[in-house]
Amino acid sequence: MPAGVSWPRYLKMLSASILAMFAGAEVVHRYYRPDLTIPEVPPKPGELRTELFGVKERESKIQPSQQPPQRELKS
Repeated sequence: MPAGVSWPRYLKMLSASILAMFAGAEVVHRYYRPDLTIPEVPPKPGELRTELFGVKERESKIQPSQQPPQRELKS
């Protein structure tokens, strides 16, 4: 008896949760309609809409909040 319930009830709940998961995935898949085609030639950098533009430029610049704090010298 898993989780303190009978086997028939456990199997019903398991199958209902799996069916709900598959139904939800199908609804999301049909709503967003992903492009599953594979291009013949790989795209050039920057052509994909999933790429973040300007990430390399921002990584090279250090933001003021990312710099280590400067310690003052006491004399």
